[in-house]
Amino acid sequence: MNINVVFRHMETTEALKQYAIDKVSKIKKYIDAPIEIHVVLSVEKFRHIAEVSFSINGFVVKGQEETEDMYAAIDMVMDKIERQVRKYKDRLKNKRGAGSAEERMQVKMDVVAVDHNVAETTPQVIKSTNFSIKPMDVDEAIMQMNLIDNDFLVFRNDTNNEVNVIYRRKDGNYGLIEPTA
Repeated sequence: MNINVVFRHMETTEALKQYAIDKVSKIKKYIDAPIEIHVVLSVEKFRHIAEVSFSINGFVVKGQEETEDMYAAIDMVMDKIERQVRKYKDRLKNKRGAGSAEERMQVKMDVVAVDHNVAETTPQVIKSTNFSIKPMDVDEAIMQMNLIDNDFLVFRNDTNNEVNVIYRRKDGNYGLIEPTA
């Protein structure tokens, strides 16, 4: 487990850094794989902000808390992170009996740009991204989408084993795109 602590808009203190490392290293009991954890401690006016983020097998875990005391912010964000990791591990335990928790599918996503100034142009791929799709149910997909703070998520629905897209609608609700045969 590699823990990176970054200080923003404040003095670096060894005591605060060691406190953050000690608190973050407590989640080692939930995680078997080697991971890299990023901790950002910052001060904005009178708010002390603690942010923690890392990824476990494609599952992104993020947390941020702000208070008037940095030590309290670290404690609060680690409580939040620990709840997320426990919930993730419990879901994995429940799904292992069902089968394909480790199964992944690679998807290539292309972003196409169109130049409106030229009369006859062909769209060009300006960015291409590869990412893993893990099987999950719709509720877990919504939770994952909210954790990574994105407006959509491509996932494999574990009930029908089809690739689905969950997205956030403008009215605050969610939409689900399912393929039809």
